[in-house]
Amino acid sequence: MKYVSEYRDRAAAEEYAERIRQLVSREWTIMEVCGGQTHSILKYGIDQLLPEKVSLIHGPGCPVCVTPIELIDQAIEIAGKKDVILCSFGDMLRVPGSVQDLIGVRASGHDVRIVYSPIDAVKIAAQNPMKQVVFFGVGFETTAPVTAAAIIQAAHLDLNNFYMLVSHVLVPPAIKAVLSSPGCRVQGFLAAGHVCSIMGYIEYEPIAKKYNVPIVVTGFEPLDILEGIHMCLKQLEEGKAEVSNQYMRSVRRSGNPEAIEMMREVFEVTDRKWRGIGAIPESGLGLKKKYMKFDAAERFGVSEHSVEESGDCISGQVLTGEKKPDECPAFGGKCTPEHPLGALMVSSEGACAAYYRYRYRLTRSNR
Repeated sequence: MKYVSEYRDRAAAEEYAERIRQLVSREWTIMEVCGGQTHSILKYGIDQLLPEKVSLIHGPGCPVCVTPIELIDQAIEIAGKKDVILCSFGDMLRVPGSVQDLIGVRASGHDVRIVYSPIDAVKIAAQNPMKQVVFFGVGFETTAPVTAAAIIQAAHLDLNNFYMLVSHVLVPPAIKAVLSSPGCRVQGFLAAGHVCSIMGYIEYEPIAKKYNVPIVVTGFEPLDILEGIHMCLKQLEEGKAEVSNQYMRSVRRSGNPEAIEMMREVFEVTDRKWRGIGAIPESGLGLKKKYMKFDAAERFGVSEHSVEESGDCISGQVLTGEKKPDECPAFGGKCTPEHPLGALMVSSEGACAAYYRYRYRLTRSNR
């Protein structure tokens, strides 16, 4: 962004913080859904600017973090097969499965590649007709359109050696799952601006109405987040529960119709298991029947099994906002970025990684 410094102006941030202090009359708890927002909050100390009455808790908005162990194991099983090239985004390679991670598979001599787009995996398949190329498709609605585009391109090229292991998940069902949990203490949400740039925010409106919570579509820079918090708190103080759009420079109510149509062409809504949380109905995307020839799980007959999380990892409680990363007994000891127990410590959007990088590590270096 050319004028990104405008959204990081210290004086403007302090002014927003003062407005918030003047506005708040009681205790409020707000959840930022997106892991990218969590990292900005920790990096710029936004939570430390807020009055004690305002608590920020971190939601399940990290797609790498919520990818179930079973799917990681399937990717590892496929990557270990002969004549397979498995492609994935970089932060997936360090996410632990039940026994190892994809970095370990690559270290043992198998062809595991980091790509920046699923379209790159399609190109690799076209260039290597004697290999079976699999893309591990992970993400929220933000990345689903380009995954769909890769499938459409592979179909257009009539590729018979390209496959997709799909792990796309949807944000609105996750918000409803958080709000429906018995111990929920969330009173307002900051919705992920990049997801809403694709999907818009129409589908959030019935959630706000049903659960009586304000939802503010928010960007990722410090002033975006502070303004989003102010907008959310203003609604709470006034007893309102509506969807507001702070991120107007990127988000429209109806979203991106072309991207949505591409997703609907390729995917259908399915139930999905979330790592650390469990099954959430209608929270995932799966390939439609007409594109099942590209389904990697079907093609390679990977085994389906249930895997238990490490008993030392409280990722589920962190993802649902019940606890913060530094409340985990394993944080910074048994669990570090070099030796993670869970995905939240290695993903670029993981809450545990944010706490380790911006609070724990800096605190230790200043001792």
